[in-house]
Amino acid sequence: MRFYAQTPTRRNRQVLVDLIAVVLIAAAVWAALAVRGTIMLLAEPGQKVESSGDSLAKELGEAGEAASDVPFIGDVLQKPLRSAADASSGFADAGVSFQETVGQVADVVTAALIVIPVLFVLLLWLPPRLLWIRRSSTLRRLAEAPGGADLLALRALTGPPGALTALPAPPPGGWADAWRRGDREAIADLGAVALKHVGLRP
Repeated sequence: MRFYAQTPTRRNRQVLVDLIAVVLIAAAVWAALAVRGTIMLLAEPGQKVESSGDSLAKELGEAGEAASDVPFIGDVLQKPLRSAADASSGFADAGVSFQETVGQVADVVTAALIVIPVLFVLLLWLPPRLLWIRRSSTLRRLAEAPGGADLLALRALTGPPGALTALPAPPPGGWADAWRRGDREAIADLGAVALKHVGLRP
């Protein structure tokens, strides 16, 4: 199984197309990650709310503990401070929830920006490459099989007429007549044309 043609022109074209496909896929991934980084900047307010809420809750909790030591009215002072500390914890939780939401949005957008372009590139690039690999393998097996040279010559005769222009002057009676007569030289020339058409050498 060959992955690239043997003729320089077709091989260079295949390598160029493969490189373009790889570059496009890499560019799609890079752009998606850049967009993700931009979206994650939106989570910074949530981080600040979480940090501020945690700090405030901690300070109010400590103040409540200190207030509980005040004689006679310690419990009365401690209760509102604990309520305020719980409310501050709620702010912190809201900040965490906001960050999680932003992270989920970033994940969905990043996945879409990677999957859609990559799938598009693969659909344009992969089928022709696989088709060429299959076709070249089939022709190579045909060339090596008994009677394969005759079939390759027939393929050249029934293929694009322009492919025969690369051959020297046709023999007397034309290429088809030479193939019917079993002219080994003409058959070899026609077989070479069929192989060259897909980028293979005899």
